Amino acid sequence: MRLRQGQFSFLPDLTDDDIRTQAQYAIDQGWAVSVEYTDDPHPRNSYWEMWGHPMFDNRDAAAVVFEVNECRKEHGSKYIRVLAFDATAGWESIRMSFIVNRPAEEPGFRVVRQEAEGRSIRYTIESYAMREPEGARYA
Repeated sequence: MRLRQGQFSFLPDLTDDDIRTQAQYAIDQGWAVSVEYTDDPHPRNSYWEMWGHPMFDNRDAAAVVFEVNECRKEHGSKYIRVLAFDATAGWESIRMSFIVNRPAEEPGFRVVRQEAEGRSIRYTIESYAMREPEGARYA
């Protein structure tokens, strides 16, 4: 199962040149670019681990590609994404997010059903990767 989060998730994996092009677009818009990684890609897990600091004053996308590749060296078996944050008044939010690295095997998610009071049934999703402890999920 291939994780479908962020922009370009239905396309083939992005090359370094594709990443550079998208990062340069974000920089040209005045957005701060950052790199994050996780081994828990649950759709509601919006706070991934940050790699380094956000690149607020960076004007060259080559620095973004460099940071992505450095993150891959240390966390190559995890999900890695690039974010672009727009600090413009009224927006002040993530404007771009895309995955640039995936584990070799993506186990997917399962639906968990829970019976509750009044014959209600609650549903949630759970990653199969969560069966393993943190740090060992995609080893």
